[in-house]
Amino acid sequence: MTRHPLFGVLLAMAGALVLTPDTLLMRWSGMGGFAMLAWRGLLMGSVLLLLWPLTGRSGWSQLPMLARPAGIGVILCHATNATLFALGIAVAPVPIVLLTVATVPVFAAVFGRLLLGERTSAATWITMVAVLAGIAIAVTGRGAEGGAGHPLLGAAAGFGVAAAMALNFVLLRRNRQVPIQPAMGLGALLAGLVGLSLAGLPAMGDGAVWAIAVTGAVILPMSFLSLSIAARHTSATNVSLLLLLETVLGPVWVWLGADEPLTGAMILGGAIVVGALALYLLREGRR
Repeated sequence: MTRHPLFGVLLAMAGALVLTPDTLLMRWSGMGGFAMLAWRGLLMGSVLLLLWPLTGRSGWSQLPMLARPAGIGVILCHATNATLFALGIAVAPVPIVLLTVATVPVFAAVFGRLLLGERTSAATWITMVAVLAGIAIAVTGRGAEGGAGHPLLGAAAGFGVAAAMALNFVLLRRNRQVPIQPAMGLGALLAGLVGLSLAGLPAMGDGAVWAIAVTGAVILPMSFLSLSIAARHTSATNVSLLLLLETVLGPVWVWLGADEPLTGAMILGGAIVVGALALYLLREGRR
C-alpha cells in the first residue's frame, strides 16, 4: 500500500485536513497565548515522544544527533514555531497569521540559497513580491482590525513561524541523520515549558481545557506525523501544496464556528497569496 503513487499524496491531504480546525479549537478554548502554548506544547511533545518507539524508524543510535548543532537547531526551530503560532493566534485575526505562515516555501528557497548554496530563481523573487503584496492588502485593508486584535503583530508572528519551519526543513535536508520525531517532541516540550512558566499554573484552568487538549494531544501529533511520513512517499512540493488547505479552510472554520469576520481585503489578499504560492509550487514540481 505504501508504494502506491497516491499513498503519499492522500496521506498529506489527510494530515492537512486534520490540521484545518486547529485554530477554531484554539479560539473555542478562550485561553491566553501562553496558556495555549503550555497545553499544546506539553501535550504534543509528550504524545510524540511516547509514540516514537512505536513509529520511529531512525533507531536509538541516532539520538546522539540531537545534542549536535544540527539537532539543537531543529529542536529550537520547532520550539520557535510552536511559540510564535500560539501567540500570533492569541493576538491577531486567524486569516492574517495563516496567510503569513503559508510563505514557508519562499523562506525555504531563501535559506536553501544561504545555507546550501542552492540557486534562488527569478520565479522565487517574483513569488515573494506577490505574496508580500497580498499580505499587505490583507493586513492593511479596511476592517482587518476587526478580528482578534493586532494584524501587524499576527503577520510578524506568522512570518516568524514560516521562517522557523523553513529553516527546520533546510537543516533536516542538510543533516539527514537527525531523528525528526524526537526532535519535534523535544521542541514542543520546550515551548510548552516556556508557556507554563509565563502563564502560571492558575491560568492553565481558565477557558475550555477540552478544546486545547484536542489540539495538543490529537490534531497536532496526527497531522505532523502524517505530513512527515507523507514526505517520504511524495515530493515536498505536493506536501507544500496540500498544506495550503489549512490557509484556505482554517479561516473559514473560524468564521463559521467563532464568528470571526472575513473581510474583503483578507479574501483578496488571501487569494493573491494562495494563487502565487500554488503557481510557484506547481512550477517547482514540474522542474
